[in-house]
Amino acid sequence: MQKNKQKLELVNVGKCYGAQTVIHQVDLSIDEGEFVVFVGPSGCGKSSLLRMIAGLESISQGDIRLNGRSLNGVHPSLRQVAMVFQSYALYPHMNIEKNMAFPLKMAGVSKGDIAIKVKQTAESLQLTLLLGRLPSELSGGQRQRVAIGRALVRDPELFLFDEPLSNLDAKLRGEMRIYLKELHQNLNATMIYVTHDQVEAMTLADRIVVLNQGRIEQIGSPEALYHQPANKFVASFIGSPVMNFMSQHDILTLSPQILLPLQTQTIGIRPNQVMVDSHCPDVVMPISVVEPLGHARLYYGKLQGKKFVVESHENYRVGEGLPINLAHSVMHFFDEQDARIELSLSGEALSGKAYVA
Repeated sequence: MQKNKQKLELVNVGKCYGAQTVIHQVDLSIDEGEFVVFVGPSGCGKSSLLRMIAGLESISQGDIRLNGRSLNGVHPSLRQVAMVFQSYALYPHMNIEKNMAFPLKMAGVSKGDIAIKVKQTAESLQLTLLLGRLPSELSGGQRQRVAIGRALVRDPELFLFDEPLSNLDAKLRGEMRIYLKELHQNLNATMIYVTHDQVEAMTLADRIVVLNQGRIEQIGSPEALYHQPANKFVASFIGSPVMNFMSQHDILTLSPQILLPLQTQTIGIRPNQVMVDSHCPDVVMPISVVEPLGHARLYYGKLQGKKFVVESHENYRVGEGLPINLAHSVMHFFDEQDARIELSLSGEALSGKAYVA
């Protein structure tokens, strides 16, 4: 099997504002045709990193390479990179055709070539009937497609998306996610997408880069991050509803028969991986809130005085007790540094009386 060609490389990239470091020595390689999503909480550095790749912000150290060529000091207009912003950034006095044509006009492309390129791009984005309208006459989803079209006409080597769906309502966000996925598959283009929404990250990405306080916490496929989070931060950020966390002491108090790795400090259990078992429960959780999802229900309560959430198909009401078998729930183990503990196949270094994988 032929290995994908590397498209973008970040080598020891850092960013400082005076004495404050906002990006800490990031190393990252992105293959040609890959859809990579930067995700993390507000202020984690994901947008700053994207803007550094685009050339809109300088780097303080390291090297950014596109197709093996260093971009350090290269003007944004010469980087063969197109960026789609959260705010659409369309010219309100220009119609859609002129908005899409503007970057080609600035690049000195002939009128004939501009007309052909805009027509082809408009057809691919289903914007042909809207070319004569102003941005104010379009819906949010249509304006975002125009912003994407303005990036497409340039035939860039790399597409950058900075939270492009944040201004859309929930229905439009869902539609645009599918649209972007199809667009990536049709173009086989290299795309980097920034979002704080882990649902967007999980549904769009080939690989996810989880950032926290200017550092990369983990890089991997959506499935890898969900099932094998590198640490407690990734486990808490990826997945909805948020993973439940319990101390070693609390879980052994509720279920003394459970075997835990000796270095375990914290145990994580995702709400949909909690075993509801009326025949052999370890604990019965009083239900304080019920959220129907249609396909299942979320049950909120407390265990050992701490909030605990369970997703289940079982039918219970507020005030009733939810029977939980912790020993048969799927658990994630973290040490005192919040790093994930990988279990050995032999089951060695376990504490307690019984262990269920």
